[in-house]
Amino acid sequence: MVDEVSKIDRRALVASILAGGLALPFSSQAAEYRIDPSQKKVPPRNNPLLWAVAWSETAAEFGALCHQAFNLARLRLDQAIEKSSDLIQPLAIIADVDNTIVHASSYWGYLINEGIDFFDDKIWDSWIPQNLVTLVPGAQEFLIYCEQKDVEVFYVTSRNQGPRTYDIALKQLQNLDLPFADSAHLTVFRETSDKTPARDAISGTHELVLLLGDNLNDYKRDYYVNSVTERFALMERDRKEIGDRFIILPN
Repeated sequence: MVDEVSKIDRRALVASILAGGLALPFSSQAAEYRIDPSQKKVPPRNNPLLWAVAWSETAAEFGALCHQAFNLARLRLDQAIEKSSDLIQPLAIIADVDNTIVHASSYWGYLINEGIDFFDDKIWDSWIPQNLVTLVPGAQEFLIYCEQKDVEVFYVTSRNQGPRTYDIALKQLQNLDLPFADSAHLTVFRETSDKTPARDAISGTHELVLLLGDNLNDYKRDYYVNSVTERFALMERDRKEIGDRFIILPN
């Protein structure tokens, strides 16, 4: 009985922290996007997003996994540099943006506070321009290391917040003091989530040594399938390249 009470108390505490801490910065600006009062809201304690956000915000293991990914990326980068003496093209990496180098905690906290238990495009499109993003642990250090080693960083993301989408994305990278935060190194796809054209274009002018992402779709278009079994099979097919050519961040 004591254990059950303890679990409930911890849940209430985490819900309170998320609703009051993570959601407040966004709640006033996004009031117009509150869900329809007639719709059934999900109580914070029962919201599956709560545990995911609580983990990323309170677990040292989340930060450890991020640092592990970027430490491995640095190792792979060093190995590529050692082998690059005969290459004509300059070295480059591609980095996804959302949930790979930038963190969106207050967005998820806002959804929890509003009783929403799934990604909401309309709220996301309102949240993005407010520039509430923070850096994923280890991201800035790794990207600066790339710059120091003369390895170009290309940012490729899929977003659509209207005509200002590109400018908003570029300004965020610049506000975070990230290297190569300029129009020559940022690609934003508004109408598609397929990043293949960017990968192909960059591969035509650079030796592409690493791809960073939080989703296997950031690596290959092959993973856009509906079958869970098929997606697992594709992952097993590519398992030797995961952690080698493709570094995946926890999301």
